Amino acid sequence: MLLRSIAPNYCHQNHGELCISSSASFPSCGYLRNSASFLIKPVVFTRYGTRRKSASVTCLSKSKFRSYRTVDYERRPPSNWKDLCKRISLVDSLNRSSASVFLSQAEGEGELLSKWDLCRVVKELRKFRRYKSALEVYEWMNSRDDKYLITSSDAAIQLDLIAKVEGVQCAEHYLQKLSNGLKDRRVYGSLLNVYVHAGMRESAEFLMKEMRKRGYFAHTLSYNVMMTLYMKLKDHNKIELLVSEMKEKNVALDVCTYNIWMSSCGYQGSIAKMEQVYEQMKADTTVRPIWTTFSTMATMYIKLGEIEKAAGYLRKIESMMTGRDREPYHYLISLYGSSGKKESVYRIWNDYKNSFSKIPNFGFQAVISTLIAANDIDGAEKLYDEWLGVKTKYDHRIGNLILARYVKEGKSDKVKDFFNQMIEAGGEPNSMAWEILSEDHIRNLRISEAVSCLRNAATVNGSKRWKPKPANVSAILEICEEEDDMANKDVLMDVLQEVRCLSDTKYMGYVSDLRDGKITSCDQADRNGDGDCIDTDVYQFLESL
Repeated sequence: MLLRSIAPNYCHQNHGELCISSSASFPSCGYLRNSASFLIKPVVFTRYGTRRKSASVTCLSKSKFRSYRTVDYERRPPSNWKDLCKRISLVDSLNRSSASVFLSQAEGEGELLSKWDLCRVVKELRKFRRYKSALEVYEWMNSRDDKYLITSSDAAIQLDLIAKVEGVQCAEHYLQKLSNGLKDRRVYGSLLNVYVHAGMRESAEFLMKEMRKRGYFAHTLSYNVMMTLYMKLKDHNKIELLVSEMKEKNVALDVCTYNIWMSSCGYQGSIAKMEQVYEQMKADTTVRPIWTTFSTMATMYIKLGEIEKAAGYLRKIESMMTGRDREPYHYLISLYGSSGKKESVYRIWNDYKNSFSKIPNFGFQAVISTLIAANDIDGAEKLYDEWLGVKTKYDHRIGNLILARYVKEGKSDKVKDFFNQMIEAGGEPNSMAWEILSEDHIRNLRISEAVSCLRNAATVNGSKRWKPKPANVSAILEICEEEDDMANKDVLMDVLQEVRCLSDTKYMGYVSDLRDGKITSCDQADRNGDGDCIDTDVYQFLESL
């Protein structure tokens, strides 16, 4: 069974987002949470140093200034990006207007908005998953092409944001509209990562062939991205083939490569082979393990029942924490929870709060989900109440964790009350909240109410990419047919038509297999949907990639 913890963080930077300035990186949409950049000369950044091809170079304490291709009259003034980011975030949190409207107002008031500052704002917004606002900033710059020079790196970031906000097809259309001068390996690499995140194997492999023809598939990151896809699809042989090809073509293996390779060995149940790869990594003088390496090893050991070995690597992670990076805390909380050490979960959580003046929503999400998985519901509820007191905007992903647990435990009264409390605290429920509520109705054979919830889920803001879980659809169809309830069946089919499920042969295949008894696992059926599955570890695993 896969772990209830978040997946191993093979690489690490800014929650895995596509970090591109004068160079481009892929978002972690798969296992690449800190992917190296698609540079003219590949550079790999680690906690300890910088590697250009096979030479090790020590990083300076301060990063070099990046011009972001500003034009001459726009040389960087004293930085105001932090203030800009705070104001844009506030506008987004209060739903007052869009980032583009805010920027137009600021410009009209005579404020100097340099490209350096705007790109830095985009980076920060993406770090905290404010993808829509980040995209709006770029769209605003696009409308002023006489002032802001858009590079292929900018285009790669925009493509990634478009995929997150508007979907894969819109990202493909964006690439088609780009001028040939902007269609370089950064942009193609960004689209490749979009396909990997979406699990679109045929599209990814076709694009990989196209990139090979153009000479764009010759860098470490491109291999890592495809290894990510094969890891998600559990095609471990393909991972071995890509590693062999990298060695044959003298393409450097980086930290991400080794982390994915070790994890692949672990998921195949081979501790010996995983440890062998780790030893190869230590012997590679161009690579030094970072905390994500130890997180990967700990995750695999926990999965394979080697709790004491995992504990050693968790201590290694703790020894490397500087109090400047939040993400190791999230992983430690989850991994200690998975290894059954609840006291360590609270210890790391308290250290986390002492190290940072503010804990982001994702931090609360990590600890609350861990406590729920450890059956510490009282602790999860207390932290949820603590989060309500400090939040700036309601995050339904956190509330949905509690709601889903109540559904799983069959506490219908609590489900209803908590759902109403979520509305009072944060406004309109998202698609997932409505589907979780529908699951409570399904359990109690209230099919009309369940279908009504799914209809609401299909129409709320942000539902563009939502699809109901095949297991829920199968259960409703079965009950409707048993009770000869054609009215609710027709309404359900209308919902499926509206969210483009009926034309999705793979999705409908899952529904059919569930009804025929060919598959019985929630894991198997619901990984194709975008929503939480209350009993599945697979969803938590995939969502964290």
